[in-house]
Amino acid sequence: YYKREDTSPTGSHKLNSAIPQAYFAKKEGVERLTTETGAGQWGTALSLACLLLDLDCTVYMVKVSFNQKPDRKNIMNIYGGEVFASPSENTEFGRKVLAENPDHVGSLGIAISEAMEEALNNDNVKYTLGSVLNHVMLHQTVIGQELKTQLEIANEEPDTMIACVGGGSNAMGAFYNFIDDEDVKLIGCEAGGKGVDTPYNAAALTNGQIGIFHGMKSIFNQGEYGQISEVYSVSAGLDYPGVGPEHAYLRDIKRAEYVPVTDEEAVNAFEYLSKMEGIIPAIESAHAVAHAMKIAPKMDKDEIIMVCLSGRGDKDVASIAKYRGVELNE
Repeated sequence: YYKREDTSPTGSHKLNSAIPQAYFAKKEGVERLTTETGAGQWGTALSLACLLLDLDCTVYMVKVSFNQKPDRKNIMNIYGGEVFASPSENTEFGRKVLAENPDHVGSLGIAISEAMEEALNNDNVKYTLGSVLNHVMLHQTVIGQELKTQLEIANEEPDTMIACVGGGSNAMGAFYNFIDDEDVKLIGCEAGGKGVDTPYNAAALTNGQIGIFHGMKSIFNQGEYGQISEVYSVSAGLDYPGVGPEHAYLRDIKRAEYVPVTDEEAVNAFEYLSKMEGIIPAIESAHAVAHAMKIAPKMDKDEIIMVCLSGRGDKDVASIAKYRGVELNE
């Protein structure tokens, strides 16, 4: 089974948290929200939520995605969002990154830092995050609540639940209501990139250590001296150097398992699901599909796998084509 968060109006589960965050900001008298976005799903959701609640919205979008996914930028603009490629010249941190490397492709960590800096330097502006933090995980538990009801209607119980994990909001949203069901195996799929034995991955729970970043203690990819490492993934939505502390806890108590999925495995799954089901998954979600494809042949036929499809992949079609070496005429 698939939990179809990809059918949301903005294309992912992110609206589940964007609306309550914008609502409470409005109640506080905030005039503008700043945020980051990788693939564009969170930025799109928050832009719409701000439009509905008459708030201004500023989005720092990872530069590689900004360039590869102009449709996402345009959708955010339609919803009233102001979108900047990150790193940018707008902030001191962005200018520092560009001074060191004018061709920097950006990362979620950089985009978060820029959005936070702008909020800190302006009155009546607040920063809002689309993943990782406790309140976001709380909002996303609606995924698991819906899932429990849907499974009861179908008279089914899952044996294994699988979701992709960057910061971890869709996975925690799906997992939370099943944590006490010890018969249900929980598996989170990290961005293995070009391999966890290379520098080109974002698999914090595989390679990371305890640290503090963006004011949060959790597991992060770090260098020899504790500096946060640059990370990589074919998926802009998973290239964060850390993970929400809830996932770190579930790993440590051995309630959930976390596995790396490589770019190639995710792209193969993206193409497979598109061809077999007619469902084009987000490349983030395809990491979960890839692991389901890996373990399904080893399971009994009557066992139930539940995969959370956190978003749809229309935003990824061009970048996947480029990954496959297809020349595109824009």
